[in-house]
Amino acid sequence: MSTTTTSALVRLKSAQKSAKGVSLYSRFVNRPAGRYLAAGAYRLGLTPNQVTAISAVFSFAAVLVAALAEPTWAVGLVVWIGLAVGFAFDSADGQLARLRGGGSAVGEWLDHVVDCAKITALHTAVLISFYRHPGHFGTGADGWLLVPLGFQLAAVVTFFGGLLTEQLKPKAAPGDRAEPSTARAVALLPVDHGVFCLVFLLLGGGGAFRWAYTVLAVAAALFLVAFLTKWFRELSAVRR
Repeated sequence: MSTTTTSALVRLKSAQKSAKGVSLYSRFVNRPAGRYLAAGAYRLGLTPNQVTAISAVFSFAAVLVAALAEPTWAVGLVVWIGLAVGFAFDSADGQLARLRGGGSAVGEWLDHVVDCAKITALHTAVLISFYRHPGHFGTGADGWLLVPLGFQLAAVVTFFGGLLTEQLKPKAAPGDRAEPSTARAVALLPVDHGVFCLVFLLLGGGGAFRWAYTVLAVAAALFLVAFLTKWFRELSAVRR
């Protein structure tokens, strides 16, 4: 490993965002992976926006495969790899921005637009696959097609609601970094994007994928209710 890369890794490790409200997967898997990717991108002279573009390429390639390919075990592995790598690069773009001295408004905008498009497209891909392969997934009844639509709704509203709440809440004072809760980090695993990506490893299993996906959809709906209640209470105390 070059001196430049090692130096970048050291600087990145000391400039991580707070782990508060972050699941164990993102904290111990995705962020560290993103740190190495950010260090490599820094050595290559890439910009944060270019890293966001790389993330989009991996993510949307995986989405296309999920929607159009035959749902086999091998295809599920390919989809998971694409989504997982895309998610790691999604973490890397922000880390690279901090390494370079700070991000830009257009960079943050691009990152959020890609994230929102990725969430929407991924559940649409599942809907398409359910519709195209009802025998494999056991989704012959039209009611099963409501599952990815409901999952998509919960995921998008959670994404938008969390983003808007972050913008409306007062900014925390510098140095005010509460210790992350391990229990909360474990509880958030069902709605972590990295954990969701793992379900595609079951794509070849048909019914196993359908039920695992449905369980995560129910979890997303329940967490949405909890998040909306929490955010409403927090913002009710804010005076503008």
